[in-house]
Amino acid sequence: MTTKTIYPGARKDEPLILGIESSCDETAAAVIRGRRLLSDEIISSANIQAQFGGVVPEIASRAHTDAVDEVVSRALQAAHVQKEELDAVAVTYGAGLLGALLVGVSFAKGLAYGLNKPLIAVNHIRGHLAAAYLEDPALEPPFVTLLASGGHTAVLVTETPTRFRCLGGTLDDAAGEAFDKVARILSLPYPGGPHVEALAREGKNCVPLPRMLKGEGGYHFSYSGLKTAVINYVHTKQQRGEEWSAADVACSFQHAALDILVKKTVEAARETDCRTVTAGGGVIANGYLRAALTDACCAAGLRLVLPAKRRCTDNAAMIAAEGLVQYRAGNFAPLSLNAQAYLPLE
Repeated sequence: MTTKTIYPGARKDEPLILGIESSCDETAAAVIRGRRLLSDEIISSANIQAQFGGVVPEIASRAHTDAVDEVVSRALQAAHVQKEELDAVAVTYGAGLLGALLVGVSFAKGLAYGLNKPLIAVNHIRGHLAAAYLEDPALEPPFVTLLASGGHTAVLVTETPTRFRCLGGTLDDAAGEAFDKVARILSLPYPGGPHVEALAREGKNCVPLPRMLKGEGGYHFSYSGLKTAVINYVHTKQQRGEEWSAADVACSFQHAALDILVKKTVEAARETDCRTVTAGGGVIANGYLRAALTDACCAAGLRLVLPAKRRCTDNAAMIAAEGLVQYRAGNFAPLSLNAQAYLPLE
């Protein structure tokens, strides 16, 4: 999705880049100058989606159409820049809801064409990895990254700004997906992750649940069995008319789902001789995971770069940050760029 098109002046050290994100239910725009974040705006349709218990693609697409021009205008105004000053326009072209992606891609293509500026195609997952660059502008590879989102869960080694290697990932459900499914089992509202986390604070972590894959070595995960164990536990209690605590289930699930991620991330850093660890993806906003990862890295003598919670969930700042990586590599997209619902983790 990239070319080596040469744009006049497209080799600035500190370019002014607009990022646009519309892969799910957040319409977002952000402006960066180099690795310095100037603005970060979001218009969310999550409250509307919550009425249906999850994201309805058609509703999300309409919401993006209504919001994209306004959110970009807000981002430019908050950054105190004119659109003509931009050096490039970066946009999420995948992965995500196809209709939602098309809104952002179409807007970005039109803006880039009208300004005669480079268009940068950003893989949403690479955006999550790049969020750490905004947290620490001095960050440079190599480093290990824990990726935990609604669609992906993996442990990666970033070897250069444009190249990473996947050490292992989920074999079925992703961590964020598992949180949402457990939330439904516990009759919690959408989005499930924050509600499971809040309920878990009241629990005692006393419900027996499987602890993911127990094989020696390797960095693969499986959430299907854990999810099924929660379903079976709750249904059995309900069918027998026995008392049970939703808070205990939430707490036990959170420990079982997240402890292994922390353990494997630290192991990966040791195995690859990386002294720095980063993290990205919506699940990284989970307070328990952030605390556990912080403690584990501290105990192992590793430097941890954690993006702010706002940079973990879907946002345009991370898209602009990855846009900077691609800008510096000279990877620009043609105006024939199209949205893709699925992109491999590469």
